Amino acid sequence: MVLTVILAAAAGIVAIDQLIKYFIVQGLAPNGSLSVIDGLFSLTYVENRGVAFGMFQDHVAVFAVITAVLIAAFIWMIIKKKFTGMTFYVSAALMIGGGIGNLIDRIFRGFVVDYLSLSFFPPVCNFADYCITIGAVLLVVVLLFKTGREKPALSIEDAENTQEPVSDGDSDGE
Repeated sequence: MVLTVILAAAAGIVAIDQLIKYFIVQGLAPNGSLSVIDGLFSLTYVENRGVAFGMFQDHVAVFAVITAVLIAAFIWMIIKKKFTGMTFYVSAALMIGGGIGNLIDRIFRGFVVDYLSLSFFPPVCNFADYCITIGAVLLVVVLLFKTGREKPALSIEDAENTQEPVSDGDSDGE
């Protein structure tokens, strides 16, 4: 069930990403750039043949394979319950959705469509890139603050075998 919800959220992210990119390619590609907030934010059409921030240009096939492997690794971690909790699930949905969005571009276009340009952050990015970045930050939070610190929930059998009574959440003292 959890995997289904995560993959549905990831599919939503992919749909939003691809829809935005469709409109960017149709409307912005011929013009190149459009200022949204003067001196701060513009939409700038860029064909990124590398990875984040345009690094490692012209290795599309390599990045497509790496992306597919990372997506598969996330799905494996979810299935095997290597990590649990809402923060990890949101992180996984963001990173899987963003990864698939950019993977679609690499496979079908040969490049990733970037368009979000901030004056204080020089690389031009896209919605999928921001999803991946936010997901990665959340994953770091999970790894730093949650791993190994959560107590596993007791099963009914474990609770019956303990000497201490297990509360049903009713605190009326009876």
